[in-house]
Amino acid sequence: MIYQKEISLPPFPRGFHLITSYVLNEIPQKSGIVHVFIKHTSASLTINENADPSVRVDFETHFNKMVSENDPHFTHTLEGPDDMTSHIKSSILGSSVSFPVSDGEPQMGIWQGIYLCEHRNHAGSRKIFITLLGE
Repeated sequence: MIYQKEISLPPFPRGFHLITSYVLNEIPQKSGIVHVFIKHTSASLTINENADPSVRVDFETHFNKMVSENDPHFTHTLEGPDDMTSHIKSSILGSSVSFPVSDGEPQMGIWQGIYLCEHRNHAGSRKIFITLLGE
């Protein structure tokens, strides 16, 4: 069985945001592997700590130091100083995540959640494509 669905996420401010519930609300009560792909080049996805919000703040702080908008060497800045830096951050983190499900229940660790990593200062809604490969 292959199940696929595209959903639009509401606009999120710059930062790291838990979107686990958006994804889980869309998967059927089946078993298999869920693959989530973001259809954008200036935002990314990752799976990490879902309990303490300071983890998400620290991620944002780290990536802003690692890929700073204040560096003058970027030339791809047509859409602002966050243009090229958003693409770099997105490439580092990646455009997809996968996890197993059993009877519709995610088999992630108790402290794991899916993050939308929003790298733009003024982003709009984001589209993600969800695929379940399973029974």
